[in-house]
Amino acid sequence: MTFSPELESKFAKLLESYPAGRTRSAVIPMLLFAQDELGHISNDLIEEVARRCKVTPLQVDEVVGYYSMLHRKPMGKYHVQVCTNISCLLRGGEELLEHASKTLGLGHKEVAADGQFSLEEVECIGACSWAPAIQVNYDFHHFVTEEKLDGLIAELRKAQ
Repeated sequence: MTFSPELESKFAKLLESYPAGRTRSAVIPMLLFAQDELGHISNDLIEEVARRCKVTPLQVDEVVGYYSMLHRKPMGKYHVQVCTNISCLLRGGEELLEHASKTLGLGHKEVAADGQFSLEEVECIGACSWAPAIQVNYDFHHFVTEEKLDGLIAELRKAQ
């Protein structure tokens, strides 16, 4: 596979940062960095990461299957993740997810036809003290209300 020079540099630094025989520890960060560049995790990418980290493709595939932040199909330019774990659930997370679904016209793990938005219900984003919380790509938003979500979506639509 061919990656950008920037990604190749990140991969090299990652592999250098682990002691000999421990390169398998680079699997998750390599997958995340590559997903950011390529948009999703393909079978070719799984094989390439396995080769570089000296593990089997099956081991990498198992990692992809386990972690919900790794996607086998492209997500939207703005990937909206709504937490519905217990803290967020008790503070309106489920209603927020329903509102996001209606506002975006998307269901769980669906991508808008224009590729701008995708929506995902997530189990926990580690923001229990600030519930309900959402994440858009790598940006966290806390104490989210339906009005706050509407404003955020409107801003993102303007930025397109």
